[in-house]
Amino acid sequence: MHTPATPVVYSMPDVEGVVSALAAFVLKAQHEAIQKKGRFTIALSGGSLPKMLRGLIGVPDVQWDKWQVYYADERVVPLDHPDSNHALCQKEFYSKVPIPAANIHTIDVSLLDDLEELCDAYEKDLILQFASKDSARFPIFDLVLLGMGPDGHTCSLFPGHELLMEEDRWVAYLEDSPKPPPKRVTLTYPVLNHAARVAFVATGEAKQETLARVLDKPEEGLPCSRVRPLGGLLYWFVDDAASAQLEYPKSAWE
Repeated sequence: MHTPATPVVYSMPDVEGVVSALAAFVLKAQHEAIQKKGRFTIALSGGSLPKMLRGLIGVPDVQWDKWQVYYADERVVPLDHPDSNHALCQKEFYSKVPIPAANIHTIDVSLLDDLEELCDAYEKDLILQFASKDSARFPIFDLVLLGMGPDGHTCSLFPGHELLMEEDRWVAYLEDSPKPPPKRVTLTYPVLNHAARVAFVATGEAKQETLARVLDKPEEGLPCSRVRPLGGLLYWFVDDAASAQLEYPKSAWE
């Protein structure tokens, strides 16, 4: 039986240190994945994360044509809407790198009024990418990149929400997000916890208290604490401002 991954925490002196370590980490994950199976499957989040990927802009070793990009969660809005994670990634990241548009897997905006169908369609997209190639019951992403909300949420998995208990679906929806907009779709824990690698990124003083709760008190069960890949690896890329209250041991970045 696989045991849940133990978090490895890298704390950098400042945000730029996090940006450059994250870029090196993503590059290494990409190389290993492409060597093994000729493609690199990655799930991205919104928030401050797309901007944190700026260390990959202009890097010659990135094989953009081999990337297959999905969303760890998405807001149920048009793709050019200010609340859209895709729009944010487009603005902060895709517009600055030569990633083929066909390799970016967005929600189907023709289904915005039917959340059940919208989730099924995104799940089918994942099945096309993963199920025919990996015979696992859940997709195995090479890398999932996540953020941490002030309440300890990640993706659109919020404290106390029934979706924390979802065990079967790959993609689920909610209509009652405590944070606007209310309608969202999200990858579920079985998907997050089958990934080969998951990396959280959190910076700034405002994250101090939540980061300490997530890593020092996992028994509280905050959504971020429940991400523990089985047989995969779990990393936190943080800055010293965010990790100032942390008792959990930090590892040296090399």
